[in-house]
Amino acid sequence: MNRTNLKKVVAEIRKHKRFLITAHTSPEGDALGAELAFLNLVKKLGKSGVIINEDVVPKEYNFLPEKENIGIYKQNIRGIEFDCMVIVDCSDLSRTGEVYKLNKWGRSVINIDHHVSNDKFGNVNWVDPLASSASEMVFKLYKEMCVSFDKVSALQLYVGIMTDTGSFRYTNTTSFTHKAAGELMKFNFDVRLVYKMIYESIPFHELKLLSKILLDIKRSMDDKVIWIEIPRHILRHERLSFDLSEQVLSFMRMAKDAQVVALFKENFGVKDEIRFNLRSHGVVDVNKIAQYFGGGGHKTASGCTMCGKLSSVRKKVLAKIRENLK
Repeated sequence: MNRTNLKKVVAEIRKHKRFLITAHTSPEGDALGAELAFLNLVKKLGKSGVIINEDVVPKEYNFLPEKENIGIYKQNIRGIEFDCMVIVDCSDLSRTGEVYKLNKWGRSVINIDHHVSNDKFGNVNWVDPLASSASEMVFKLYKEMCVSFDKVSALQLYVGIMTDTGSFRYTNTTSFTHKAAGELMKFNFDVRLVYKMIYESIPFHELKLLSKILLDIKRSMDDKVIWIEIPRHILRHERLSFDLSEQVLSFMRMAKDAQVVALFKENFGVKDEIRFNLRSHGVVDVNKIAQYFGGGGHKTASGCTMCGKLSSVRKKVLAKIRENLK
């Protein structure tokens, strides 16, 4: 951990009084946990803050305490005043969607992130690719500033750490990660219920759809790459409460010999826009593959949005994956 940059973040927080906090589009557990806990941090310091995200909170995270403090860009942007913008869990400004445009006066920007692909867009950049999650970094911020946890902030940070480590199964899980989680668990929230709310509450009709999608898994001849495509028409008539992409990726990661798994999905609302997500077990650096196409993320989990037909994007990405196989 670069303590110099951590201390710069601390100094910047102490310097300002009003904070605008945001994270990436389609926020998941880490983004939500980190920004909610950061809001609690500045409030405990006697300061004020507001969270504005591009997208709504996914239903599986509705149990998060104080999630009602998260405003939506298209609904809650009137009268916002701030002297510092804090962006968590984003590798670049565009990942915030339109929210970064709220900083039209050029206020100071604090960038707190753990993606190796981060382009250091802030005035103060604390980027730690060795951290398991942005939530783990905010945990360290509490410690550095001698701010005490409570049951609310502990649960928020635990959710962020748990989800970004794949329930402590991924290679980004360290001894410090377990130590942090252990300290947060002292507040006696129900960890079993937390897991159930996030991962075991999929409605039956969505489970049926998931099984339908999984029927189309494909593999390379040597089984080192497996992939799946989700055309727009498969989801067109569905009102989903869960992001089935993560469920599909988690299932594909179970494949015995696969070095890389890939999901290609046609996006709604934009013609010929494809989102692809890559996962690996660490042998192949999928961040480099995603960066080649303009995306990024982590060594074992990355993605990108590209223009083009589904079949064309899939062929280009698979070709690049094969170049990187060991």
